[in-house]
Amino acid sequence: MNTLERERYKNPIPTVDTIIHDNSQVLFITRKKEPFKGKMVLPGGFINEGETAEDAAIREVKEETFLDIVLEHILGVYSDPSRDPRGHIMSTVFIGKISSTSSNKDPVPGDGVSAIQWVHIEAFEKEDFGFDHKKILTDYKIWKQSKQTSWSSKGI
Repeated sequence: MNTLERERYKNPIPTVDTIIHDNSQVLFITRKKEPFKGKMVLPGGFINEGETAEDAAIREVKEETFLDIVLEHILGVYSDPSRDPRGHIMSTVFIGKISSTSSNKDPVPGDGVSAIQWVHIEAFEKEDFGFDHKKILTDYKIWKQSKQTSWSSKGI
């Protein structure tokens, strides 16, 4: 699709986010830039042309944390047009873990990341997250019990 067609149709832009879990903790990065500069978010980013969503999730985690991961599940698709102040950006959210063959087991801040921290799944309500990542984490807690995927407009 050329620029004129993209402008004419104004399709949502696809992204990925990944919940990296370790027991009862989830890995969050702190953004270095707007939107949500200084806020904790899940590792993720835009899908490149010619790239699968799965490959984008693995690449984005590697770029932002230097971790090799294994994707285990899809939590859901988040497509609320107001979830990102830059425009209609929809995200496929994966669930994964650090690969047992990863050369690095401890995350290190990478591209666009000022800090990394593990957040306990039972203590996240008091944290201040960017985007709709608090909703995603709430859905993840429910998913841990039901193993059912979620989407923006689905009532749980």
